[in-house]
Amino acid sequence: MYLSWLDRWDEQRAKRGEDGKAIERFALGAELAFPGERIDNIREFCARAEQASADPTFFEEHERADHAFEVSDGWVRFPSGTVTDVAENNIVWAKITKSGSREKALVIFHHWNARSRNAQIAGFFSRRGITVVEIAMPYHFERSRPGSLHADYMLSANLGRTIRAMRQAVFDGRKLIGWLKNEGYREISVLGMSLGSWVAGLIAAHDANVSKASLFLTGGSLADMVWNGRATRSIRSSLEPEIALADLRRAWSPLNLENYVRRLARPDLDLQMILAKRDTVVRPEVSDSLLLALQNAGRRPRPLRLNCGHYSLGKLPYILCAGLSLRRFLT
Repeated sequence: MYLSWLDRWDEQRAKRGEDGKAIERFALGAELAFPGERIDNIREFCARAEQASADPTFFEEHERADHAFEVSDGWVRFPSGTVTDVAENNIVWAKITKSGSREKALVIFHHWNARSRNAQIAGFFSRRGITVVEIAMPYHFERSRPGSLHADYMLSANLGRTIRAMRQAVFDGRKLIGWLKNEGYREISVLGMSLGSWVAGLIAAHDANVSKASLFLTGGSLADMVWNGRATRSIRSSLEPEIALADLRRAWSPLNLENYVRRLARPDLDLQMILAKRDTVVRPEVSDSLLLALQNAGRRPRPLRLNCGHYSLGKLPYILCAGLSLRRFLT
């Protein structure tokens, strides 16, 4: 009976999350993902995206980036290396909760459409010697697009804009991690939640400065997550008349963590995964596919699987189990 109630609660929470999510028309957006290149159709876009996923420098900033960091009153601000048409999005904000030690730092990447940061997590770990930095991902919090009710420019039916936003999130996260390293922090970990877990996973796969990665409610193929997930039905309704799932997988192949499992399986990276058995947003088969890919790459992850849904992970007793597991992992 309790689990039936939990499933209904997750569904009600998902319905509330649909408020303000207008159906956006499908767009290729090739110029956003691959500036300066002429790509005229889905076939060409997919081929170019697959090239990008095989390019080890795709998540490296090629031009000299502005590293003017401003630190004031518990906040870190710096210019993003990606310039968009939303001025607010071009400045990165991060809330820093210091621990008094420069031994360990944790960078948190929140979920899609997050409305608040994780003050309890930050306070808990800062008291245990870990400085916590909560970064705002593109089009969230201080970086929100004026007039928007949710972060529709971060994840949408615009193929190229989604790639650019995710790539920007990786660039911004890596720049912040580089700053932390220069500040003297010796061990840097990342924590990603839902969509933030894709960002954290991409960073961990491409940045040797990351020694630990904890991925909550994660999976491999972002295309499959969007196509089958409860929170992204409005996006699928725009995609489905224009592109098949097989082509969407190719189009978003640079964002598929399964394409970087050998990097995630490197011996100097500790990897943790916390999953929900009843998840309708990041469905279990999307997570299982990533786990299998990691196993085939020589890594044998042992995820913590909790008998709850995507949103009810935040309820007792599940959040307590997840928190204790994260504490053991980080400390």
